[in-house]
Amino acid sequence: MWDAGVARLQFAPAATLRRALFDPPTQRKPGRTESAELTPPRRPAKNRRRSAPQGVFGKEASVSGLKQTIIRSGLEGLYFSGAHRALKRFVGGVGAILTLHHVRPSRPDRFQPNGLLEITPAFFARVIRSLRRSRVDLVSLDEMHRRLTEADFSRRFVCVTFDDGYRDTLEWAYPILKEAEVPFAVYVATSFPDRLGELWWLALEAVIARNNRIGLEVDGRNRTFDCADVADKRALFNELYWWLRRRRTETEVRRIVRDLAACYQVDIAGFCNDLCMSWAELSELAADPLVTIGAHTVNHPMLAKLPADAVRAEMDLSRSVIEAALAVRPQHLCYPFGDRSSAGPREFEIASELGFKTAVTTQPGVFFRGHGKTLTALPRLSLNGEYQRLRYVRVLLSGSATAMWNGLRGLEAA
Repeated sequence: MWDAGVARLQFAPAATLRRALFDPPTQRKPGRTESAELTPPRRPAKNRRRSAPQGVFGKEASVSGLKQTIIRSGLEGLYFSGAHRALKRFVGGVGAILTLHHVRPSRPDRFQPNGLLEITPAFFARVIRSLRRSRVDLVSLDEMHRRLTEADFSRRFVCVTFDDGYRDTLEWAYPILKEAEVPFAVYVATSFPDRLGELWWLALEAVIARNNRIGLEVDGRNRTFDCADVADKRALFNELYWWLRRRRTETEVRRIVRDLAACYQVDIAGFCNDLCMSWAELSELAADPLVTIGAHTVNHPMLAKLPADAVRAEMDLSRSVIEAALAVRPQHLCYPFGDRSSAGPREFEIASELGFKTAVTTQPGVFFRGHGKTLTALPRLSLNGEYQRLRYVRVLLSGSATAMWNGLRGLEAA
């Protein structure tokens, strides 16, 4: 039965669909708690125990869940109405890059706030088979660069990319791509195989997952935040994650998470050992002509929070480290996090000055002819773990959903 709510969403104004489909969850306006300095956590005395005040962390889970429902309804509406096919002729562009992080079997844990970064091998295999049967070319980043610079748009194309260099890329994704003879790229943050990296978003997840109450000193006062059930854990993670993302400097973000991890006995270094490929494993991948190794900085920082000379060093040094370790000099770059708050015109210009052929963001979009002039500010489409349906992938590749996000403009180059 057709859902009238879906029908209404489908024909909503472009600005409404843009907010529903792509904007981050509405955040509480910065108040005293959010603007306060978050210092190393210290468990408060019993007579000073405080729970989270109403509205600080309590509503974010419902907002996040509502957003997911709206996104799913929007994708369903575009697909089942056939609007994605009708719009494809006008907004489908000339190609696209797919973004992935993890490909691995699903986990039973109910609290998986980073689950949007992983899809199952079965779903990934279905996506690759579907792309192979479609009228698109699956190409390498070098071939994509050639087509964009030479304006060779006779056939639409898709590139497959993986961020960070997780071991499951080798264990689960690579066999699927190898069998299908699909070229792909892996963007490597060099501190991860060096075992010096800090996957702080995973450390934050672990702190919340392992504890029923988190104690912090906020604005000079001891505070505690209850997170005994899954809903509270999701709300707390979402609020703290975006609170951290809004910190002024990368140093502050890292210090806060290190202190949290130390207080609650979470080994940040262990995540690199457990989840990221070693240089030997990356070398195995790099030996295959199907594989392109790209740069992803050294420390995976939000580049917009760094001074220009540090940005340049992060980009250039990561390329040099990869060349020394793998005898391959990366020609392509991926900005960590990659949204507008993490990479902008300054970073795009620096990447161009350093001679990278292309550099990719996480801004959602397909390619148009004009992207040949913005090669260090390229959009991508995320294969999101929350939306593992082939029909959603078809809607994204049609350009219809991102056209709504772009306000129905023909070209949005980050």
